[in-house]
Amino acid sequence: MKSITVFSGLFLLLASGICQQGGDVKGRFFTNPIFESGADPWIIYKDGFYYYTNTSGNRLFIRKARNLDELKNSEQKTIWTPPPGTSYSKEIWAPELHFIDGKWYMYFAADDGNNWHHRMYVIENSSADPTEGEWIFKGKVSDLSDKWAIDGSVFKYNGKLYMIWSGWEGDVNGQQNIYIARMKNPWTIDSERVMISSPEYDWEKVGDLNNPDDVPHVNVNEGPVALVNGKKLFIIYSASGCWTDSYCLGMLTFTRKSDLLDPASWKKNPSPVFSSKPEFNVYAPGHNCFFKSPDGKENWILYHANSAPGQGCGRYRSPRAQKFVFRKDGTPYFGNPVKPGIPLPVPSEGEK
Repeated sequence: MKSITVFSGLFLLLASGICQQGGDVKGRFFTNPIFESGADPWIIYKDGFYYYTNTSGNRLFIRKARNLDELKNSEQKTIWTPPPGTSYSKEIWAPELHFIDGKWYMYFAADDGNNWHHRMYVIENSSADPTEGEWIFKGKVSDLSDKWAIDGSVFKYNGKLYMIWSGWEGDVNGQQNIYIARMKNPWTIDSERVMISSPEYDWEKVGDLNNPDDVPHVNVNEGPVALVNGKKLFIIYSASGCWTDSYCLGMLTFTRKSDLLDPASWKKNPSPVFSSKPEFNVYAPGHNCFFKSPDGKENWILYHANSAPGQGCGRYRSPRAQKFVFRKDGTPYFGNPVKPGIPLPVPSEGEK
């Protein structure tokens, strides 16, 4: 039996290798992690290409590829480098690429070298391809309070544009909350910010004051991203300190009882929707985004995670992707993080 098992395993390996060499997307695979390092990953599919980015710290870049198995060999093209000596020259975090009303926008958080000065900013490009053309700095994106803010993300719902982000309630860091505001255009907020989530469950409060970045916060809600399924709207966010293995994903559901700027319209899931899986060597999965397969039939989540315990918020965080589904009631089900090294079929392109 042992020899048969070994032979069967060898055959499957060979078959997998043969399929990967073929041109048919149905026979192509990729493995997680997509890159050895890359925190806060973001990907968008448009006009036959995936455009990918992640936190670099000192600049903004984009990778371009036709499918996930081609990303590793794609060029990392720098699209914008901040001028020195400004309030947004350093600690550039969590870039997000969006296509809004015919133009490309990349949102990011940055400061002058002092984390307490972090705010959100955006650049704009009118080219059809975001790796070409000219990127123009549009400025800071802030509500009137102008408090500490990171992880800005935008989305449209019922034809209106909104921004969500992670921020402080006051001028001193006590905890990170999730805020939402309505936007006048892709670079201007025109409403007061409204807090729709703050850490309340134990799984949102894991951490200590001796974290590697020496940032005195324990209770964390950050990295919010909207997920729309028909008329249903969810916000998936990261909870607890990123320096802990308890970093995970939580979920807010818009109840449609009122408007998005009413905190009472949001209901929080009492438990995480995606978390560490030590038996699969996946720790601290978080800071995600969502994308569709080229044929629009598959739903995918992209996130970062560590492959060993205690690796914290540093360079060990690596981007991973996997499919997810919606339940009959319309809520998302993400399952467990996939074990690194497992061959996964690339997103479906449909019949050609």
